[in-house]
Amino acid sequence: MAPKAIFKVIKFEHVVLQDAIIIKQDMLSLGGEVAIPRVAFELKKSPADILVMGTVTQLRELVGKLQRHYSRIQAIAAELAVLLKDIS
Repeated sequence: MAPKAIFKVIKFEHVVLQDAIIIKQDMLSLGGEVAIPRVAFELKKSPADILVMGTVTQLRELVGKLQRHYSRIQAIAAELAVLLKDIS
């Protein structure tokens, strides 16, 4: 039950904005949220910091979704998996 009740906010730094949009779409599909800069949709400024917000369960599911994308996003998935590894 704990993974559904524990809410985490994780900051990723220097994320390419195109990747941030993909991560946001994947997290929204799981019921979580990703805060990205307003200019992300203009795709002019790159890279930027993002905040990924969700329960531990949502974040673990996000790792699986992100692993299906290209290598830059897979690297973010690997970072997230390491962060979540020690959370029960």
